[in-house]
Amino acid sequence: MSDFFLIAKIVSIHGKDGFVNIISHSDFPDRFYKLDQVYIDFFDDKKEFFVEKVVEQKKKVALKFKNFDNDKDAQVLIGKDIFVGEEKVVKLPEGSYFIHDLLGSKVYRNGEEFGSLKDVLRFPANDVYIIEDMLGEEILIPAVKDYIESFDREKKILVIKPGDEIYEDDEN
Repeated sequence: MSDFFLIAKIVSIHGKDGFVNIISHSDFPDRFYKLDQVYIDFFDDKKEFFVEKVVEQKKKVALKFKNFDNDKDAQVLIGKDIFVGEEKVVKLPEGSYFIHDLLGSKVYRNGEEFGSLKDVLRFPANDVYIIEDMLGEEILIPAVKDYIESFDREKKILVIKPGDEIYEDDEN
């Protein structure tokens, strides 16, 4: 299997029984309860891990992997990304995309290359795209139809709507 899809990042230890807290990159938090196996990236190599238990507290998800039975065992997982294979990917509605589909996309504006999409910030109202322009400056674009013209997943091209206004970070 060659296609892996990012679904979460392990951010901390949860208790002393080998659980780890994750930040989900999925809009479908229930998906974690249906997972029996995942892949975790170690030095650009995906290793298979088996999910033993899933708990949720205060809208945060913690996972326990087989053979990780205490906080010391789980420490090695902190900072690692969690992936699933193509067969476990949630099917999205039309016009919705996975973050991994968007990352690295070339961004065009007014018919010219504007930069590349570096990251996606997740907020309750809407996501925000972090675009690095051709001068290396970060530009924040709300991921809403008022700003986005189109996205081609296969070609990894995001077209933002034309206009004279520049969407720069206010800190500059």
